[in-house]
Amino acid sequence: MEGKLIIFSAPSGSGKSTIINYLLTKDLNLAFSISATSRLPRGEEKDGIEYYFLSPEEFKKRISQGDFLEYEEVYTDKFYGTLKCEVERLTKLGKNVIFDVDVLGGMNIKKFYGDKAISLFIQPPSIQELRKRLEGRATDAPDVIEKRIERAAYELSFADKFDRTIINDDLKNAQECALKTIQEFLNK
Repeated sequence: MEGKLIIFSAPSGSGKSTIINYLLTKDLNLAFSISATSRLPRGEEKDGIEYYFLSPEEFKKRISQGDFLEYEEVYTDKFYGTLKCEVERLTKLGKNVIFDVDVLGGMNIKKFYGDKAISLFIQPPSIQELRKRLEGRATDAPDVIEKRIERAAYELSFADKFDRTIINDDLKNAQECALKTIQEFLNK
């Protein structure tokens, strides 16, 4: 039996990666869909683990070859996308594929797969809290944080397009809510 798809989208700093990492420790037969990106690795990130890191030129070439299920140029020459072959490989193994994608990518994957997928939007309690989290990470320059905050305001306007919105004002509660929602979806 082919696996199902679980899509997580949120503004950067909302906690979606932390929630996904929590879910990966649970007995849900999950496999993480590793996205491709043209940005450089941050901190300890490694190719093929957190992302497939491609040059902007290689990313554009793969777009023209039709290799992506979805992709987005989030900032100039900063692409993110989901490789079709990655999703097909995992679902054919019977794995439930979990995605950490931007808002437009999440909506595109949901549209493509329909009821085979559930889309979850992780929302920060406020833009001010989001700024505090991004600054606390200490991984981005102040101008990058400003771009992320601007982008977050835009992305928050799409929350109602998702199957479920989870407000991450308390991490433990957000994790439990996500777990319960996914268990219900997988047991349908």
